[in-house]
Amino acid sequence: MALPLVAIIGRPNVGKSTLFNRLTGTRKSIVGDEPGITRDRIFADVEWKAKTFELVDTGGIVPDDEAIIPANIFKQAGFAIDKAQAIIWVIDARAGVTPLDEEISVFLRNIGKPVFIAANKAESRKVEDEASEFYRFGFDLTPLSAEHGTSVGDLLDSVFDVLEFDEEVEESDPGEIKLAIIGRPNVGKSSLLNSLLGEERVIVSPIAGTTRDAIDTQFEADGNKFLLIDTAGIRRKGKTTEMAEKLSVVMARKALERADVAVMIIDAVEGVTHLDANIAGYAVDSGCSVILAVNKWDAVEEKETNTIYDFERTVRRQMKFLDWAPIISISALTGQRVSKILPMAAKAHEARNFRVPTSQLNKFFEESVSQPRGGTAPAPVKGGVSRLKVQYITQGGLRPPLFVLFTSGGSKAGLHFSYLRYIENRLREAFEFFATPIRLKERHKVKKANA
Repeated sequence: MALPLVAIIGRPNVGKSTLFNRLTGTRKSIVGDEPGITRDRIFADVEWKAKTFELVDTGGIVPDDEAIIPANIFKQAGFAIDKAQAIIWVIDARAGVTPLDEEISVFLRNIGKPVFIAANKAESRKVEDEASEFYRFGFDLTPLSAEHGTSVGDLLDSVFDVLEFDEEVEESDPGEIKLAIIGRPNVGKSSLLNSLLGEERVIVSPIAGTTRDAIDTQFEADGNKFLLIDTAGIRRKGKTTEMAEKLSVVMARKALERADVAVMIIDAVEGVTHLDANIAGYAVDSGCSVILAVNKWDAVEEKETNTIYDFERTVRRQMKFLDWAPIISISALTGQRVSKILPMAAKAHEARNFRVPTSQLNKFFEESVSQPRGGTAPAPVKGGVSRLKVQYITQGGLRPPLFVLFTSGGSKAGLHFSYLRYIENRLREAFEFFATPIRLKERHKVKKANA
């Protein structure tokens, strides 16, 4: 059963995201002096009086149909308001009533839902007294300071009293597949999310960097539960000038750290770039399973029947570290082959959680590592001076799979990279590990010298 939903709305730069972060105890919403930093809907849970409700932070309402982003922000806020049980309307107590506030008040009076005015930036008694002019709108009013937390509890008490809670709320499923959509700006991440969900949950526009925050969306498909994370467009830290874009890099990498599977989007028209490889590297460093989705394939003119194979060769050449990641050509705009992504993600999730039975791992060791007559095969070491013997292999962890190689011999230098690649390739041949990285760890035993 769904948690009750409360929406935070208001004009730009009044402190909505600061209040959201204060109420939820998170840093999900980007906070800064630039108006309109929050462009999409951001969701998080709030615990109060031993119960939980869901809070959504919307973009600043700017009902201006002539600008793509402002018009879409107003549209997104409307979606959130439709589903909310109550509305927190954040205003700037220091600025006083503005014409846009008057317009918003008319809109809110017509929706027939409880509205609570959070008169923000009321750090002084004078500003708190001046905020009383907002009582004329006819809504419950709480002067507060989102930045310092002053009177935030009073606001929560008022909102809490009107919410309807289900007696039983389902616990989050540990089998939920956390899926992150990653890629450089304007490659179609939000379009893919919308295509997967079948609703306009995220703003889509041709302007690069439209999505700045990471957005979580829960849904079910083919018997699997997914938590879909739409990450902000990642750019090199040195190439970002706006504060929001710099923060989005950090937030996107944090999103990857909690993801199981990453769908890495590559622009079919622009081709593979160095930044694509860097972003994919972030996913591998985080231990994510990776699916390479070549988007905008419908815009590629296929002059030859092997166009996709040529493109795949280019991808493999520039991303050699991802030779195990499957490649799929899609069109997020038309939906071409998008339906194949979720089954692939489920298969990858299963692979990253697979523990090889001990008997099968022992058999693998005998066939791929040991010599036929029962001895242990000498393995090359770094520097190539001496040899090590791999005595046995165990699986030391999951998500992603970790295998520990126990070695002995006269060298502490460690196994050569080529030999580790050999072991990884043999493991993939035996157990596949679809779309999933494999970690290999060495443990070296040295015989103690006789006293």
